[in-house]
Amino acid sequence: MIKIVFDNFTKGSLWGFSLYIEEYKLLFDTGSNGRILLKNMKSLGVDVKDIEYLFISHSHWDHIGGIDSVLELNPDITMFVPNSLSKHLIRDLKTLTKEVVVCKGFAKLFDGVYTTGVLGEDMPEQSLVIDTKEPILITGCGHFGVDRIVKVAKNELKSDISVLIGGFHLLSKSPKEVQKIANSLKSLGVKKVVPTHCTGEKAFKIFQEIYGEDCLEGGIGKLLD
Repeated sequence: MIKIVFDNFTKGSLWGFSLYIEEYKLLFDTGSNGRILLKNMKSLGVDVKDIEYLFISHSHWDHIGGIDSVLELNPDITMFVPNSLSKHLIRDLKTLTKEVVVCKGFAKLFDGVYTTGVLGEDMPEQSLVIDTKEPILITGCGHFGVDRIVKVAKNELKSDISVLIGGFHLLSKSPKEVQKIANSLKSLGVKKVVPTHCTGEKAFKIFQEIYGEDCLEGGIGKLLD
């Protein structure tokens, strides 16, 4: 079960994104505010002390704002961070948690879980791949381009990506550009999408038109099997 625990897609919520994958006891990003993150997790039945892994997609404030709050309550965590993170922050994190794994290229993190590797130059970002019967790709913001990230994951995994979840970074894109990206994802084999966080309402509606019932809403408390 995947639980979205921080998401501005829910109206009135703070900007940012985070989700928890129960099967792997893995927290993906931490949103922009630790106090709100912990409050959301508690209301959704996620115990911060159960977390074994923390995956950070990139260095933007709305994805790393809750790190301190999580580590303060549970320092016994292995963190997977992009090599683009500040070397000073990485140094400090190593004193606050059990282990910090600095990621660069596509790699297996542990059984069934991979990083796409750090992609892009303007805002380097890694995404998470869950290799199940229907592989899942989770993006923080998708700065590199969600269709391009899917291509990388598909080529490295040697399998189609069935489900795409996260921020698609489409707020500044025109309707025509969004349509092109959505159709590209379909042609790449993506069956279901959960466009949330920085995707934008206009882009979300276009994905709904193209994907129909296979376009699912995000938001705090959203549960995905």
